[in-house]
Amino acid sequence: MIRMMSPALRFDVLSLFPKSVDGFAEESILGKAVEQGIIEINALDIRRWAKGKHRETDDRPFGGGAGMVLKPEPIFEAIEEVSTEHTKVIFATPDGEPFNTDIAKELSRESHLVFLSGHYEGVDQRVRDHLIHREISIGDYVITNGTLASAVMIDGIARHIPGVLGDPESLLEESFEGNELSHPQYTRPNDFRGLKVPEILLSGNHEEITKWRQAQRSLKTQRIRPDLLNTESKN
Repeated sequence: MIRMMSPALRFDVLSLFPKSVDGFAEESILGKAVEQGIIEINALDIRRWAKGKHRETDDRPFGGGAGMVLKPEPIFEAIEEVSTEHTKVIFATPDGEPFNTDIAKELSRESHLVFLSGHYEGVDQRVRDHLIHREISIGDYVITNGTLASAVMIDGIARHIPGVLGDPESLLEESFEGNELSHPQYTRPNDFRGLKVPEILLSGNHEEITKWRQAQRSLKTQRIRPDLLNTESKN
C-alpha cells in the first residue's frame, strides 16, 4: 500500500482478517484517495499483539455459552501502541448506535480513527468499557465479522473528506441529505426500447429540473422511507 505524508484522516483497522481490508482500500474512490495521500488505510492483524506459541486471540466465555470471545490482552496492547492523543476508537458491532450520514460527517473531521472489528461472540467487555469511544452498527443484522462493517463505515466517512470525491457537489444530491432519498437518474439513450426519459430532463430548464428532482425526492421518501420525514418533523 502506498504511504503518503500527513493524510487528512488515517484509518487503522484491527482485525483477525486483515487481508480482507486490502481489496476495498486499493480500489475505486478509496484507492485513488490513498494514492493521492488524502487518506491512509492500514490493516493491522490482532494476532501481532497476541502472546504464546499459538498467538491465541480468543477464549471461552466465563459463565458458559456458545462460541468464543476475543481476549482483552492483545487488543489493549494494539490500541495502546497505535493510538495518539487525537485517536478515536470505533467498535463495529451489531448492538451499537446506527451508522448514518451525520455520524459519517462527524467522524470525517477526525485525524485518526481505529476500527476494532468484532469476531465470534464479540470482545471482552473490559475492552468496550475502557478503550472504545463509540460503538457503531451498520444495521440490525449479524454478519461474519466486523471487518466488513468497518469497510462500509470507512467508505461512508471518506466521502465527506475534501478531495476524495471528484465532484463534491454530488454529495448534496445523495440519499439521506436533508432527510430525503435521492431523485431518479437517467442517461443516454433517451429512448430505450420505448422506455423514455422524462421530458423535463431534456428541456434544458434547470430551474424546473431542480423542482422536479425535489418533488421526486419527496415522493420517493414518502413511499419507501416515511420514517425519515417523521424524524425531520420531530427535530
